[in-house]
Amino acid sequence: MDFREDSFMLVVALVVIAFILGQSVFFLIRALRQGKKLGIPKSTLNNTMVQSVLFTITPALAIVATVIALAPALGIVLPWIRLSVIGNISQETSAATAALEASGVQSITMPVTDKTTFAAVMWVMTLASSLPLILLPLCLKRLQRGIGKAVDKAANPKLTDALAAAAFIGLISAFIAKALAGRGTGTSAADGTITYNYDGAGLMSVTTLIVAVAVMLILSKIAEKRDIAWLKNFAMPIAMFTAMGVAVLMAQVLPEEIAHFEFRAPAITPAVQ
Repeated sequence: MDFREDSFMLVVALVVIAFILGQSVFFLIRALRQGKKLGIPKSTLNNTMVQSVLFTITPALAIVATVIALAPALGIVLPWIRLSVIGNISQETSAATAALEASGVQSITMPVTDKTTFAAVMWVMTLASSLPLILLPLCLKRLQRGIGKAVDKAANPKLTDALAAAAFIGLISAFIAKALAGRGTGTSAADGTITYNYDGAGLMSVTTLIVAVAVMLILSKIAEKRDIAWLKNFAMPIAMFTAMGVAVLMAQVLPEEIAHFEFRAPAITPAVQ
């Protein structure tokens, strides 16, 4: 059985999920009791719970998409554990990709078969998401003061938000650059057989990128013109899953040499014996 999804990993996942659910139920009960003490009407409490549930659907869809993206390399269980606690698609995929490349695995689409590499990826993903929880309470006020000194809020109140968003945009730009010009990978066996991973920039990656951006822009425009609040929250996950569907359709319909066409020749590395 694959060690990434063996019984031990499943037990760990179930324990973590049970703890998260138990914690949620604990605070929900305490919040309801406190609300009753404060005299808040039951209808208001119920409406708040319903709205909270609806609000979590959007990030949940993005989390499912992240689990799917990490599953080829890490299996389902580890991404499931990680994203049930903390994390997002940009942080988790960046941390996993960096750890895999440092361990000699050239692509996040290649299954991790070495337990040491798997453990290294797990620690990198965990520490990467844990560090902000430590640094933010210590450094956030200083960071805000620095931004405040660099920007005159009275003269341009939107510039501060723009600077904060710039870091996130830069991270997303790295993924876009890889989709447009990234080099694929492959492995060569002792008998000279070459196995391509089809993970480089090409027809598939560019089409997926264009579809995702187009769907996102269209849905955002519709939500803005029609004043559809819920669609603004669902635009991103809908765009992600639409792009995934298009990629699957292309792989099934187009000839393999067209669907897997890449702009640059893949980098071939010897297979680990």
